[in-house]
Amino acid sequence: MSLVRLIARPMLASIFVVQGVKNFRDPDPLVPGAKSVVERFGPMVERHAPDVPTEPRQLVRANAVTQFGAGLALATGKCPRLAALVLAGTLVPSTLANHAFWETEDPEQRNEQRVHALKNAGLAGGLLLASVDTEGKPGISWRARQAAGKARKVTKSGTRKARKAAKDARPS
Repeated sequence: MSLVRLIARPMLASIFVVQGVKNFRDPDPLVPGAKSVVERFGPMVERHAPDVPTEPRQLVRANAVTQFGAGLALATGKCPRLAALVLAGTLVPSTLANHAFWETEDPEQRNEQRVHALKNAGLAGGLLLASVDTEGKPGISWRARQAAGKARKVTKSGTRKARKAAKDARPS
């Protein structure tokens, strides 16, 4: 692993680990924001995924646990691509719930919330980059293309051999 990855991953993950612990211990400040998101998207979730909880306090805690766990995984380099993708996914409801600057009337509050929303967008961008970082190793799509190419070659070769064998087996 390069020195940059060794340093950058824990730096990127630190906010999620620290806030994950804080938000799990004290979810109440985030419940009102979560409630507004549940009110907006809850019926759709219940229709398509009835087993998913929609109680705001539970959702805040579930998000906190997810951020803590994926943050630790990213920081330690355990499944870093998956961890980064999961963390990026947790930013969407968090930003909608807690930094909806477009709904704020007070110009000062609006600006503060816009800064937080843009910070989350920046974090999401970094996480998306981390989610596609193969550390110089071939990615899944490259490996799939290589396997498909090899399969084509083997199939062509087998087809030629089978035709030749069939031609040689014909009576003269």
